[in-house]
Amino acid sequence: MSDNRDVFNDETLAKPGKRVILVNGIPASGKSSLAVELSAKTGWLQLSLDGIKNPFLQRLEGVDRAFNRKLGQASYQVIWSIIADAPQGSTFIVDAWFGFQPKEVLTEYLTQAGITQVLEIWCQVSPATAAARYEARLGERLPGHLGAEYIPELKVLAKKAQPMELGPVYYSDQEIPVDINAIKLWAEDVMK
Repeated sequence: MSDNRDVFNDETLAKPGKRVILVNGIPASGKSSLAVELSAKTGWLQLSLDGIKNPFLQRLEGVDRAFNRKLGQASYQVIWSIIADAPQGSTFIVDAWFGFQPKEVLTEYLTQAGITQVLEIWCQVSPATAAARYEARLGERLPGHLGAEYIPELKVLAKKAQPMELGPVYYSDQEIPVDINAIKLWAEDVMK
């Protein structure tokens, strides 16, 4: 367990409400790497859509796009159920492409989970970079994830995707090295 987990002390847990940092961006935008690194720096628990969905993809065969979406929706619900059961004062980092669901679904989950403060880190990425990253990891993805046929759609998505803007937003340019210390300081400052 990380030495940074001591942020979950009695004083922190005594604070009312729960906080969530949405690490948002299209597939292959760098959000998972950023979320893991931020969790390691802060000790805040990180939950990811793929982290919940992938064990099912390892055991289920013949997963098509429609069923993959259903698994994604169920995984999304699991994330918010975990957060709803967490104690007051908890802070979570949630790594997902939040644009795959209507914004109203997210706001309802935030309410049901007892979230009182929302921050968002928007992972900005160009269509070309998203496509190159997606293509590079095709051989590492579990069956059931979309394949190379998704790349043209991903490029279009990269041009129009936007953050959820349900709270303060940090724009992280994924075309340059991520300054995780700057992101950590921003989050801590906003949550004061």
